[in-house]
Amino acid sequence: MIHAFLLAQVTKEINNMTVKMPYQCFINGRFEDAGDGKSYDTINPTDGSAICKVSYASVEDVDRAVAAAKESFENGPWGKMNPRDRGSLLYKLADLMEEHQEELATIESIDSGAVYTLALKTHVGMSIQTFRYFAGCFILLKMSATVFLCQAQPFLVCGRVCAIVIPWNYPLMMLAWKSAACLAAGNTLVLKPAQVTPLTALKFAELSVKAGIPKGVINILPGSGGMVGQRLSDHPDIRKLGFTGSTPIGKQIMKSCAISNLKKVSLELGGKSPLIIFSDCDMDKAVRMGMSSVFFNKGENCIAAGRLFVEESIHDEFISRVVEEIKKMKIGDPLDRSTDHGPQNHKAHLDKLLEYCEAGVKEGAMLVYGGRQVDRPGFFMEPTVFTDVEDHMFIAKEESFGPVMVVSKFKTGDVDGVLQRANDTEYGLASGVFTRDINKAMYVSERLEAGTVFVNTYNKTDVASPFGGFKQSGFGKDLGEDALLEYLKTKAVTIEY
Repeated sequence: MIHAFLLAQVTKEINNMTVKMPYQCFINGRFEDAGDGKSYDTINPTDGSAICKVSYASVEDVDRAVAAAKESFENGPWGKMNPRDRGSLLYKLADLMEEHQEELATIESIDSGAVYTLALKTHVGMSIQTFRYFAGCFILLKMSATVFLCQAQPFLVCGRVCAIVIPWNYPLMMLAWKSAACLAAGNTLVLKPAQVTPLTALKFAELSVKAGIPKGVINILPGSGGMVGQRLSDHPDIRKLGFTGSTPIGKQIMKSCAISNLKKVSLELGGKSPLIIFSDCDMDKAVRMGMSSVFFNKGENCIAAGRLFVEESIHDEFISRVVEEIKKMKIGDPLDRSTDHGPQNHKAHLDKLLEYCEAGVKEGAMLVYGGRQVDRPGFFMEPTVFTDVEDHMFIAKEESFGPVMVVSKFKTGDVDGVLQRANDTEYGLASGVFTRDINKAMYVSERLEAGTVFVNTYNKTDVASPFGGFKQSGFGKDLGEDALLEYLKTKAVTIEY
């Protein structure tokens, strides 16, 4: 089996490193072409060139993968395995990911446009941390499975066939956030990576075989969301689906899951996260972290600060310093270790961002900096800053999912007023506040309607801290003990004695 899956790889020399990339569907422990033989090009956003051809999974491939996952769960060793032994295999998988971290970061960089240094530290680094965290959760699982002799004892039941559908902005990290908890809980899974970023997921599949994960436990299907994702939503043998992506697609998936067999769903969806910057903030930190809140991962970040509210007494200074720092940013090849800002993930997304900026200008917002495509090959966009953004404007309400800073003023001392404006959105994924006043920070944090609140920082997530949104940003949690519960079932056993 190992020789079979190792044969189907594309090998490239990149920055003096030999990078080996599987490109086929991964079903029942083997790499194989799509059943109908179809494939597609996955594109390098740095120059628009094709990296390689990747199998384009069909509905029949989905059915075969689900059947393999079901067979593995019902008759294979995974679901029956002692949680400690499952944890040992997940630790081994994390060790292999660490051993291959530079290769994974390089693949992530050429396939998604992530700057290599960020890909290594965050995309790959946090993925490794996530698997190690959930590998250690066997203690919780052992405790939950203990039945005491009393009248009624609830306990958690491991195992079912799950589907996971992930986005293109953090291909490997989103895989890890969902699949690590899923696997630790004793489930088997079928995972669909984003069509435009399949390569690190397929490399992960290769490493899972080397780690000794039994066949059928992990199945990975590159291809269309409309075909593969829809079939997973409809499939009667899938009992749980985890999705990260846009709110409209999340609603469609939720509807399909309900109609098919009322499968359990967790959704991490869109955001328009507010960041409130008060005049008593540490200005140096507010500028540095305010830029990170918007431009981190070239703005392709679900918790990005979609709108900044800056107290009017410091507004002009803040904008001036932000623009000054943007001018120092190096835009270029994400594999260059000195690059600060890489290409947008794919051309359709770049085009959408340019239209977003045009809408801002048309409605009367002040374009202070950027707003254009960079004059070079690839899908590069200038970091962009809008000011004088009014609450009714399109860019004040809708997520850009790109390097676009949207700034509005608020009156000095008007804490409740700015809170009302910050919460006037259908989204509630993340939020932030910058102030030296701890009482003000706590007052604002308690009242911001978001699943995560950052105080005097931004983008700092931890594998032990639950992550998820309110309102139309979805429900259910990734990371932390809460994520494990998403992939477990609670059963009550009553014993008369």
